[in-house]
Amino acid sequence: MANFASNQYDVVVCGAGPAGLMAACTLGRLTGGARRILLLDKKEPWKEPIFCAEAVSKDRLNSLWPVDVSFVRETLSGIYFTSPKRFRAEFYSKDCGLILDRARFHRNLSDGCIAAGVECHYDALIKKLEKTAAGWSVSVSVPGGEIETLSALSVIDASGPSCKLTRGIACLDGIETGDADLEPAIFAVAEGIEHSKEHIELFFGSEFESGYGWIFPRDGKEVNIGFVLGRDVKHQVPLRKKLLDFIDRDYPKATVKAVYGGMIACSGAAVKPLARCGLFKAGDAASCVNPISRSGIVEALLCGKVVAESVKEWLDDSGANRSAIEAKVLDRWMAALGDKHVQVARAKVGFNKISDRQFDRAAERLSKLPREKQTLFRIFFNVLWAAPSLIWKMRSFLR
Repeated sequence: MANFASNQYDVVVCGAGPAGLMAACTLGRLTGGARRILLLDKKEPWKEPIFCAEAVSKDRLNSLWPVDVSFVRETLSGIYFTSPKRFRAEFYSKDCGLILDRARFHRNLSDGCIAAGVECHYDALIKKLEKTAAGWSVSVSVPGGEIETLSALSVIDASGPSCKLTRGIACLDGIETGDADLEPAIFAVAEGIEHSKEHIELFFGSEFESGYGWIFPRDGKEVNIGFVLGRDVKHQVPLRKKLLDFIDRDYPKATVKAVYGGMIACSGAAVKPLARCGLFKAGDAASCVNPISRSGIVEALLCGKVVAESVKEWLDDSGANRSAIEAKVLDRWMAALGDKHVQVARAKVGFNKISDRQFDRAAERLSKLPREKQTLFRIFFNVLWAAPSLIWKMRSFLR
C-alpha cells in the first residue's frame, strides 16, 4: 500500500480529537502491539484543533492523562457566577482547574498513540463506511485525491457530533448519535478585558437564553469571551452582532482579534446503544458531553477509554458474546459518568426557567458572603432558594 502499512486492520479509529486519540492510545496499550490499530483524520490534531474554552478539572484530567506543563496555559482557582445585573458570586478552590493549550495537548496525546504502536495518518479523509460480512470497509481519500479501501474487524467513530459517517447504515439503526443535539455557540478572542487569570466567569440570565455566557482566560492578555444558547431559541439578531454588542456594552476597551462560531454538542444524555455490529461510538459522536456546561474534553477522554476497553474485550472474544459486549458499552459509560449526565439533563429543564430577578437575588446574597463560604453547594442552594417553585421540580428530576 502506498500510504498504509496494510489494507487490513483490527480496529480503525475515525477522528483524532480527544475521544479518538484516547481510544486509540488506550487500545494500543491494552493490546501491547498484538493488534493492528489505525487512527485516521483529515488533518494533524495539533493543527487547527476545534477551538473551545479549553477549561478542564485538574483532578479529572490527571486521572485519565498525566498533566504536563507543556500543554497548560493557565491554572484556575475558581469560578465567578455573574447575574444579569452583574452581581458576582465566587467559588474558590486553589488550583482546581486548568486552561489547556489544546494544540499541544493533542500533540501529547498523539505522541502517546505512536508510543503505544498505533499507526496514525493525519492526511486521510474518511469518505465512507460500509458493513461487510467480515467487518467494515473504510474508504479513505489520501493526498492526491486517490481513494483507498481498507478493511477492519471493528471501527470506532470519534468523528464528532455531526455523525455523517454512520448516517443511513441500516444495521446501526437506533444507535446513539449526537447529530440532533446541537446548539449555537459563538465566541471571540479579545484583548483589553480586565479579568482574573485564575478564574473563569460565567454569565446567566435571559440575555443568554437556555444557555450562558463566559469569559475564559488564555495567557494573561487574551480571553475567550462568548456564549451558547439553547437549540430552540429564536434569534432576534445575528449571533455575531449579539456577541459584539455584549462586548461593546460591558467591555468598551476591548479589542476583538477573531470571532468563531458553530454548532456544539449539548445533550450529554446518551441513552441509546453506543455499539452495534462492531462499530463503537465515542465522545461527541455518542452525545457524551455535560448537558449544562457543554464541556466535553474530559468527557471525551473518559468515553474513549471506556470504549477502548470494550473493544479490547470484543476483539478477544471468539464471536459468540460480541453482541452482549456491545450492549454493555452503554452500561459502562452510564456507570462512569452517564448517570450523572442524565440527572443534569433533567435538572437543566428547571434551571433554564430561573428568571433574571431570581438569579440577581441569589447572586447578590452570595456576593456579600466571605469567599470561603461561597461553596458550590451554597451557590446552588441560593439559586434554588431564590426560585422556590423550582425546588420541587428539581427534587423530582434528581431522584
